[in-house]
Formats: sequence, C-alpha cells, structure tokens
Amino acid sequence: MSFLAIDIGNTRLKWAMYDHARPGATLLHQGAVFLETIDVLADEQWTDLPEPSIMLGSAVAGDAVRRRVQEQMELWNVEPHWVVSSAAEAGITNGYDHPNRLGADRWVALAGARGRVLEGGAPRPALVVMVGTAVTVDALDASGHFLGGLILPGFGLMLRALEMGTAGLKVPTGEVVDFPTNTSDALMSGGANALAGAIERQARRLKQRSGQEPLLLMTGGAAVKLAPITDLPFETVDTLIFEGLLRIQAARG
Repeated sequence: MSFLAIDIGNTRLKWAMYDHARPGATLLHQGAVFLETIDVLADEQWTDLPEPSIMLGSAVAGDAVRRRVQEQMELWNVEPHWVVSSAAEAGITNGYDHPNRLGADRWVALAGARGRVLEGGAPRPALVVMVGTAVTVDALDASGHFLGGLILPGFGLMLRALEMGTAGLKVPTGEVVDFPTNTSDALMSGGANALAGAIERQARRLKQRSGQEPLLLMTGGAAVKLAPITDLPFETVDTLIFEGLLRIQAARG
C-alpha cells in the first residue's frame, strides 16, 4: 500500500513516496520542484512511479497551486487529500485561538515532532523551527499540546526589506561572521543573528515553562544556513513534514 506525501510550500513543492502509510515506512522515491514548474510533474518526475494507494498533502501556497498539483495527479486513480489544521489529531492538541487558521505545514511538522519525542522515550517538550520563505518557531509541551509560536521573515524577505527601505544597500552575497567588516557580511550576519536570537529566546522560554530540556528540531530548505549559528543543539530533519504526514495518515486509518 504505497503512500504519496506532498508538501507545498511558498517556493517549492516536495514529494515523497513510501511503501506504507505509517511511521517508519521505507522511502521509495522523492523529489522537489519550484512552484513555477509544477505542470511538468506528471511528464517528468512522476511518469515512471507506481500508482500510490493513498495520498496526503500539506499546502500553504493557495488553492490555485493545489489545483495544479491535483491536475498532475490525474495520471493515477488516487483521491487527493489535504491536511487542514484542527483542534486535535495524531496525538497533538492545538492551542491556537482559531485552530483551523494554523498553517497546515506547521501542524504537520508538530505531528512529526511528536512522533520523534515518543520514539525517544519519556515525553518531553519540543521546539520546531521551519526555515523557508518565512521562519516559524513552534512550541509543543510534553503532553503534545501546541502552546503557540512565532512567525518571522526568512533570510530572503529580511534582506529584500532592507534593500527596499534603505539607500545604497543591495542584497548581499556575504558570510555570517562574528564581527563583520563589510556591508555584505554585516547584512547577512545581522539577518542570521536576528533569527537565531528569536529561536534561542523561545527555546529558553519553553525550558523555563516546562522545567525540561526540549527536543530541538529544525527543518526547511534554508535550515542548513541557520542551524550551525545557533548556540543550541538543534537536529536538522529534512523529512519532518513527511514524517508528520505519515503519522497523521496512520492515525486516520
């Protein structure tokens, strides 16, 4: 019973096919495309894949993009299903004021994080950081309750805002260094440290609230840029959204 997991972000679509719809399933195939090139999925990346038995996806890019993906899926006889955040699912509960307004990607990543917590032994809190076009920093307590989270501009948005709002500054190709001595490094280091500071502050708050060391997880296309500069032991998990989709589908039966 093969399972197709799809994660549609603001910039890219990532997909993975597993041999079963349950946590720990074997990854068979995976790929990614930019949203502008979704329309070639059926003819290129998916053309030689076996037909999936079940499909579940997370989409934050809007209904038009989701419809384009469903059109590509017409080469198979599989019904598309998409996660919508709810009050509770897959062992986690939603502390958002309006649970259905929480981004589906954040909800799914929290489900993936909860699975990792339980696999590790005794329940403990988790901090989930997704680094993409935007950066989200979400806290899960030891019981699996979503406490809330931050949304920040990602690297690109932050740097473009500086370029637009100041005279003479251009989006840099600089490096992250402790004491920048040129404008490119100063811009890149400033953005990176702003994000790292917000993340480290939330990690400290979560530890103070729970009285436990949280599991620290980071995911997303730009996680490799951010994880090395935080002063905390984050584990980078590229497949966290897919792990969450597997866990949610298994809970749904």
